[in-house]
Amino acid sequence: MNSEAFSSPLFVKRAAYIVQEIASLADAVDFLNEWPEDRRDLVHEAALRACYDAYDGRKPVSAARNAFFGFAKRVAILEDASSAMQWLAACKSGTGKVQV
Repeated sequence: MNSEAFSSPLFVKRAAYIVQEIASLADAVDFLNEWPEDRRDLVHEAALRACYDAYDGRKPVSAARNAFFGFAKRVAILEDASSAMQWLAACKSGTGKVQV
């Protein structure tokens, strides 16, 4: 297991019908850095700082996951894992080829 991986992934709503899996520190940092600047607040800043601190070894990864969880819950983008998994299971995989 990667030392930067979360013990269990979190799922967040990225848009109306897009759910993103956050499974590691890198995923969380990327998501937080892409968050619109006009929507950033102290909770966002604390979550980002916790992720960087965990990445540098100053905090456990679990603390970063908990901080990201709190951020996602606060801004109402946290998706229930069982709901997200149902969406993933319902998706059919294609061949990857362009149909003409």
